[in-house]
Amino acid sequence: MRTDDFAYDLPPELIAQEPAEPRDAARLMVLDRAAQRIDHRIVRDLPGLLRPGDLLVVNDTRVMAARLFGRRADTGGTVEILLVRPFTDTRWEVLMKPARRAAEGRRFVFDTHESELEAVCAGRNGETVVLEFARPFDPARVGEVPLPPYITQFRGDPERYQTVYSREARSAAAPTAGLHFTPELLARLEAAGIERTAVTLEVGPGTFKPVNVDDPREFDLHAEHITVPEEAAVRVQRARAEGRRVVAVGTTVVRTLEHVARECGEVVPYAGWTSLKILPGDEFRAVDVLMTNFHLPKSTLLMLVCAFAGYDFVMAAYREAVRERYRFYSFGDAMLIL
Repeated sequence: MRTDDFAYDLPPELIAQEPAEPRDAARLMVLDRAAQRIDHRIVRDLPGLLRPGDLLVVNDTRVMAARLFGRRADTGGTVEILLVRPFTDTRWEVLMKPARRAAEGRRFVFDTHESELEAVCAGRNGETVVLEFARPFDPARVGEVPLPPYITQFRGDPERYQTVYSREARSAAAPTAGLHFTPELLARLEAAGIERTAVTLEVGPGTFKPVNVDDPREFDLHAEHITVPEEAAVRVQRARAEGRRVVAVGTTVVRTLEHVARECGEVVPYAGWTSLKILPGDEFRAVDVLMTNFHLPKSTLLMLVCAFAGYDFVMAAYREAVRERYRFYSFGDAMLIL
């Protein structure tokens, strides 16, 4: 297995710059693993594609207003940071551009929607920077919601980069498979006898990091915090005991449930960190069906999807998606793997 095995050719114009309107009007490529068949549907068809009794598991995280713009206090040189995670109410791990300005002891001033926010660099942590801010702050009130680097033209409502069921803002990026759901679609799923529960994976900026080694088994994922509430654990346990399918909405849900199942033997209430990387050949212990967007070439997310549905089948589906002019990445279309 080589990283280059997960490359594919994508015309730049297929990278979606705007979300579908309405959300559930996005196209849905349906992969039937048993029949090795590909069908072309629409997300709003989902209630008829799932079964009564299926358990839909979503990631209810919300994207932080995590992008702040500022300057060096001494020279005025501009910087941009992306909040990654807090260590305390004033100490944060961040990504900084340009990284060369993150010298220990250097002071910065950031412009926010409230008032200026001062910080000092407390050191480096690999590719990230640790900043000590002068006061506690609410990320939801100080910065801008960051869009992925490949979305350059969107000027619409930032709420379109949030799921309709999102709760606490603690992520640097959206769990994008969930962007396709509307309140009306969720109501139709419930009426069709499809249950729903939620877990949380706080998406870090590593979700956009390319695999930069030849052997993906040597690539380390950035750790992300996960939470499986008691209600979600009980619902997953009951579904599996009764032979009902667990449907993961997004790779973040897969990684959350599979991490807990591997650590604990089954899905139980859990709060902790995961850097789980799933590659072809790995077994799945908690998830039966996957809904996901189309992912970047050579990414760990594409590798996870290949592990779930088979390398040849998935790569053939991606080539067909390009031929059929599906829209790719965060604001793009979706895939349902049965």
